[in-house]
Amino acid sequence: MGLSERQQRIYEFITKFMGEKGRPPTIREIGAKVGITSTSVVNYNLNILVREGLIQREKEVSRGLRVIGANAKSMVGGASFVQIPLLGKIAAGHPIPVPDAGLAPLDGEVLSLTRDLIPDQEGLFALEVKGNSMIDALINDGDIVVMKKQETAQNGDMVAVWLKDEKETTLKRLYRERSRIRLQPMNPTMKPFYADPRNVEVQGKVVLVIRQLQKLPA
Repeated sequence: MGLSERQQRIYEFITKFMGEKGRPPTIREIGAKVGITSTSVVNYNLNILVREGLIQREKEVSRGLRVIGANAKSMVGGASFVQIPLLGKIAAGHPIPVPDAGLAPLDGEVLSLTRDLIPDQEGLFALEVKGNSMIDALINDGDIVVMKKQETAQNGDMVAVWLKDEKETTLKRLYRERSRIRLQPMNPTMKPFYADPRNVEVQGKVVLVIRQLQKLPA
């Protein structure tokens, strides 16, 4: 079964958008481009593209689209893509509990980025930010941070930190101060956290921030 003219326009928009922006469009961005006001109608047409083997999608994830087939490695302008696992959410306010294993992967959730955005692709993972403590670093609630896995950090690095005793994780700037570590929010209304170095495990450093300007309706 072939594509309708509308479905072809949607597919062309997705591939062009990903080639230019380095990320998939949202449902609302697709609808605005092709003149569809109903998100359910957009979803219907996306399901046709899935059936035809042109895209894959994670329906519960904002921007959860991935082009497959002939256009997967050759988008507009010849850009190629790397798939980065989305491991879940990280607190950018007060720390939030996470599973015992730390940052546990969420099955099937990936972020597609152009290789020119991420030259070094080893050990990368992505997290959705929960909270507003990093707003002065231009990281807002709902944004995505791409992290490089590492166990060390320099003073001032923006890192994902696992607090072992509390079994909590948080996104902060890290500073070593004599016998303690200061986890500094980037929000003048919030106070820093202080922790024993033996209780702090650096899990990764922020290498890229992706702003989420629109979210899918619940």
